[in-house]
Amino acid sequence: MTDNHPLGPLVRRWSKHSRLSEDDKRALVSLPFTNRTFGKDGYIVREGQPTSECALLLRGFAFRQKLVRNGSRQIISFHIPTEFVDLQNGLLDVADHSVQSLNRADVALVPRGALMELADSHPAIRMAMWIDTLVDGSIFREWVVNVARRDSRSRIAHLLCELAFRLEKIGEGDGGRFDFPLTQEQLADATGLTSVHTNRTLQSLRKDGLIQLTAKSLTVLDWNRLREVGDFDELYLHHNL
Repeated sequence: MTDNHPLGPLVRRWSKHSRLSEDDKRALVSLPFTNRTFGKDGYIVREGQPTSECALLLRGFAFRQKLVRNGSRQIISFHIPTEFVDLQNGLLDVADHSVQSLNRADVALVPRGALMELADSHPAIRMAMWIDTLVDGSIFREWVVNVARRDSRSRIAHLLCELAFRLEKIGEGDGGRFDFPLTQEQLADATGLTSVHTNRTLQSLRKDGLIQLTAKSLTVLDWNRLREVGDFDELYLHHNL
């Protein structure tokens, strides 16, 4: 029923969070949605705009960001396929941050009313949604620690470990190689570093034989050493839920 359905990956993701019945699964794939494709840097969500839909990422990558008065940007999370990029907007009336696509991204836009009605009528789905937002919060906490308390080398190594781990868990890894559309500027904005410092740090990780990085892919050459450098413990990702 869900294998070839656009919302099938969501069913599989939320089935790990909560014990979904067959009726729950049928209800999920029966959700109304609109397919939309965003080009590189397209705005999926704009800060300050009213919210009427929640965006499920089907293909491609996206990032959440906040801008400060002087125009500086802080990237506050990255998103990969199977994830809602703004599940909070099911309950909040106005977007408090922006979400942009990193590369060409296919998105299913689900009306927030339909999603909330489904949560009201299906407790197991409501539990899965709740866990999804709690894991988001756990990731945000780890990002605060990463930017505030780790040195530049550890910050970048930690972020690379996180993305590789998350991609591996949805079957997107290929022998330690992952699609990686992030630019050095975006890595800098996610770790609170300058682009120059980010470049130097990446070069040092390459030189030490930990990673291989191209314009479109990341290959982890030594997982154990990379996670040691990054002080990475996947506990905060709650991947068993």
